Amino acid sequence: MLKRSSVILLLMLLVGCAAQPQAAVVPPKPYLIHLPGIGGERRMDHRMTEGLVAGGFSGEVEIYDWTDNSPGLPALLSYERNQKEAQLIADKLTEFHRRQPTRPIIITAHSGGTGLAVWALEKLPANVQVDRVILLASALSPQYDLSRALSHVHGRLYNFWSNQDVTVLSTGTTVFGTIDGVKEPAAGFAGFIPPKNSNAKQYQKLQQFPYDGNWAQWGNTGGHTGVMSKAFATNVLAPLVSDPVMFNMQK
Repeated sequence: MLKRSSVILLLMLLVGCAAQPQAAVVPPKPYLIHLPGIGGERRMDHRMTEGLVAGGFSGEVEIYDWTDNSPGLPALLSYERNQKEAQLIADKLTEFHRRQPTRPIIITAHSGGTGLAVWALEKLPANVQVDRVILLASALSPQYDLSRALSHVHGRLYNFWSNQDVTVLSTGTTVFGTIDGVKEPAAGFAGFIPPKNSNAKQYQKLQQFPYDGNWAQWGNTGGHTGVMSKAFATNVLAPLVSDPVMFNMQK
C-alpha cells in the first residue's frame, strides 16, 4: 500500500496537471481592402484607414487603386475597364480566401470605388464570402440591385449616405452619370432602394445610415469627403469593422 505522504503527493500532481491553463485561442487577423474613389489613392484614403486603426481595428490594411493611372472622369466613365478591374479585385480576394480561409475579409470603399466593390462581390465564386462591407458616399445608382453582391456578404453591408452631398452625388452624377452609368442622384445622396425583383432575404443584410449632424464633431459635415475624416473613421466606422455587435447605430 502507498504511504499517506505518497498519496498526498500523487493527488497534488494530478490536481496540478488538471489545473494547467489552456493555451489562449488567438482569432485570425482580419484583412481589410479599401477601394478609393475615381480620384485614385489619395491622402484622405490613408487618413480614413489610419482612423480605423486608431479606433481599434487591428488587422491588415491594403489600399487598392483601381483607376489604372487614369483617375477622374475617365475612371467614372470607363465601364468595361472598371468591370475588368472588378474581376481583378475578385480574383485577389478569392486567392486570399483560398490561402487563408479562416481570416475575415472586410471591404471599405468610397464614391466610385463602391461600384468596384459591389461588382467584385458579384464576381466571387459561389463558395467565397467576405465578412462585411462599408460603402461611403456611394456613386452607384439608388436602385442598383445589390442582391448578388449581398449573397457574398456573411455579415452586413453598411451604406453611409448624405443628402447634403449635392455637388458630387446629386448634380455631378445627374450630369455625368453614376459609376454604373445612370444619370440621376446616386445612392450616396439618397440611399439604396431595393428594386422590384430584388432578393428581400439578401437585402436584410443591408444597413443604411443617413447623415447625422452629430457627426460634424468628428469632421464629417455631410459633404462628399466628410465620411473620409480620420476622426469619423475612429469614432463611427472602426467599431463596425472591429466588433459591430458592440456598436448599435440604429435609430
